[in-house]
Amino acid sequence: MDGGTQPLLRRRPPVEPPQGNGDFTAILTVLFGFIVIVSMVLIPSSSPTLKNSLTILHQVPEGHVGVYWMGGALQKTTTTPGFHLKLPLITHYEPVQVTLQTDTVRDIPCGTKGGVMINFDRIEVVNRLKKESVYDTLLNYGVEYDHTWIYDKIHHEINQFCSVHSLQDVYIDMFDQIDETMKDALQADCTRYAPGIEIISVRVTKPSIPESVRRNFEQMEDERTKVLVSVERQRVAEKEAETQKKIAITEAEKNAYVSKIVMEQKLMEKDSLRKQEEISNAMYIAREKSLADAKYYQTMKEAEANKLKLTPQFLELKFIEAISNNTKIFFGNKIPNMVMDQRLLGNFLQDLEGRRNLEA
Repeated sequence: MDGGTQPLLRRRPPVEPPQGNGDFTAILTVLFGFIVIVSMVLIPSSSPTLKNSLTILHQVPEGHVGVYWMGGALQKTTTTPGFHLKLPLITHYEPVQVTLQTDTVRDIPCGTKGGVMINFDRIEVVNRLKKESVYDTLLNYGVEYDHTWIYDKIHHEINQFCSVHSLQDVYIDMFDQIDETMKDALQADCTRYAPGIEIISVRVTKPSIPESVRRNFEQMEDERTKVLVSVERQRVAEKEAETQKKIAITEAEKNAYVSKIVMEQKLMEKDSLRKQEEISNAMYIAREKSLADAKYYQTMKEAEANKLKLTPQFLELKFIEAISNNTKIFFGNKIPNMVMDQRLLGNFLQDLEGRRNLEA
């Protein structure tokens, strides 16, 4: 080697970084971007099922619960209303209503017992799926459980009902009972096979019947209306007659009652007069008795007094007073005799009184 020459320097080859981790990150980035682009392009125009499979962020509406299938298997976990995340393509999501909902079943043909074909235009079934029974119901009957237990069941029950009843029963006589009959039939089967479904009510519209039959029914209804009007008139007339009868009876009872009161009043007046007469008579008798007793007493006392007065001396006094009061003077031979006779009478009475005293 010459002194003026310099030794050559060898360059080391550059060390390349490992490519494994970078490639995987790039693949994930590209895949995520592809999914985002596909989601933005396909989701707005895709079907609801595909949209629920592709979305990552989804919303559960109020009155619903979120139900999920992972790889086609129904999951027991449900979500409440609000925003939630899921794996796109792998997890499928469906909102299931757990509040009251009305299923409308349309165009239900059926044949009556007499062979007449009629059609129910619309039947509404108000029902509800219990929240705690969502998993069991969907596991057995799927998301479209109402097709099995409401739509198809209504067709079956309506045809069963029509097949054992006549057109008169279905269209007029028993039409008001169809609602409750359908409700009881649906609830009975749901309670037995799908306990989570609750039937609240059923509303059945008037069925459509053939035009000729409808005209016959209208004529029958007109005749029935006339009969009902006649019956109602007769009933009104009977009510009026009964009312008049009741008025007459009431009037007669009132008059009888008034007469009774007047009679009782008169009897009471008569009785009062009788009592007054009795009192007056008693008073009169008592007064007359008192007067008679007084008169008797007076007479007895006068008799006793006269008895005591009948003495010869008193008689002689009375005789002298009578002679002295007489203004006439008699002359004759008999006058002394008369005077003498009076004296003899006085003496006789005095003797008689003395004998009585001795006997006493």
